[in-house]
Amino acid sequence: MESEDLIKLVRKVQAQRCETQTIEVKAANNGCPTKLYDTLSSFSNQDGGGVIIFGVDEKQGFETVGVYDAQDLQHRVAEQCKQMQAAVRPLFTVCEVDGRIIAAAEIPGVDLAQRPVYYKGVGRVKGSFVRVGEADEPMSDYEIYSYDAYCRRVRDDIRVAEFAEVLQFRPELIAQYIAAVKKEKAHIAKLSDDQILNLMAVIKDGKPTLAGVLCFSEYPQAAFPQLCITAVVVPGLKIGDKGLDGERFLANKRIEGTIKEMLDEAMLFIKRNMREKTIIANGQRSDKTEYPIDAAREAVLNSLMHRDYSIHTEGSPVRILMFNDRMEIWNGGGLYGKLTIDELGMTHADTRNQALANILEMQKVAENRYSGIPTIREEMAVYHLPEPIFESKRGNFIVTLKNNYAAHIDDAGAPHSASQGIDLIEFCKTPRSRDEIAEYLGKTQYYAMKVFAEPLLEIGELKMTIPDKPKSRNQKYYSE
Repeated sequence: MESEDLIKLVRKVQAQRCETQTIEVKAANNGCPTKLYDTLSSFSNQDGGGVIIFGVDEKQGFETVGVYDAQDLQHRVAEQCKQMQAAVRPLFTVCEVDGRIIAAAEIPGVDLAQRPVYYKGVGRVKGSFVRVGEADEPMSDYEIYSYDAYCRRVRDDIRVAEFAEVLQFRPELIAQYIAAVKKEKAHIAKLSDDQILNLMAVIKDGKPTLAGVLCFSEYPQAAFPQLCITAVVVPGLKIGDKGLDGERFLANKRIEGTIKEMLDEAMLFIKRNMREKTIIANGQRSDKTEYPIDAAREAVLNSLMHRDYSIHTEGSPVRILMFNDRMEIWNGGGLYGKLTIDELGMTHADTRNQALANILEMQKVAENRYSGIPTIREEMAVYHLPEPIFESKRGNFIVTLKNNYAAHIDDAGAPHSASQGIDLIEFCKTPRSRDEIAEYLGKTQYYAMKVFAEPLLEIGELKMTIPDKPKSRNQKYYSE
């Protein structure tokens, strides 16, 4: 970088008074820091690399303290860079700030094929780091493995399922699949059924593959207990929030079966627990769900089809978390290969589970045309909902779909809809139970009480028939 750019960067750090994902500061006024290996590793292992600024002291409020000797500093930093595998090639800049000499080392991010970059002195496992905010954190075994899996093209979806047997395959599913393959792939239609199953990686060496088990087994979770879905509805905005009766979850389900069965059951769970509103237009009534169904389905399908199926993540189920203001879908395994969050849905990425994707395509479960992310974005836009959020966090990929909850709540937590509040007051001239209030408002019980009833209770417009036992199942609410 140019001297002017370094000066601007120093001023930005001093104004913000913090390090960042790509900036690390070191005092270096009394000598060269001796342990830069963690930062050299973490910056090298992220796409944008990072910058180490020498001569700024975090302990003194990010004051400019200068470096002891700019030339010697560069030499010693370069020597530490040589102790990395692969060797790090820093780009140095030296300039004057506040009458003191400072220096910066730009650490480039290395190509994916060379990662993880690590300190040779302690080895690959202990010497590999990843940047998390302003900290350098040791890489997990899975994070190290994920680089190897991509570079060596490890295909975990076709690894042999040691504890499963071909005899556990459902004959009707296998027959339907083979018929579909013969119809769609005429050049292999003359092969025997066993040859087709081997060629399509349903079986390998006479044993079922993981993909085969997940798509055709009578009970896949017998071999892989945690390759399932856990789905919960949380009565609040975060895990730990409790409902009116102290419950942690309004709904809680473990979903098992083949991938198609899990997808279908997950969508039933989501539909059952989504709020709906009735719209009357041109004399016609229609119900609009809280989230677009197609967007939710694509998010769940992607989590099942593109998740990591290595031994490092097979103990982690796909998770569906439904909160008041959003739905999150989590799956094990971050983004695969060179794909970045910004490129999602914009480019054809490498497919992590090629055999599994092909099977699901033949079963008409997935299109396998890279249309999932664009569909999610488009459906959310049609519903006039916020942009979906895609995140890759240290071995997990998360899709967040937000609803319009915030649009119905003011700063005090009360509903914007004054008319519904007034209607509820009138409705409660006769004491009403929670269920009656929810049915009247056309909401779930939790939503109706939290958003509409509780604010009216706080201002005294509604009262309880049993005020000394607010959580009583016999509780009713009335207005005077």
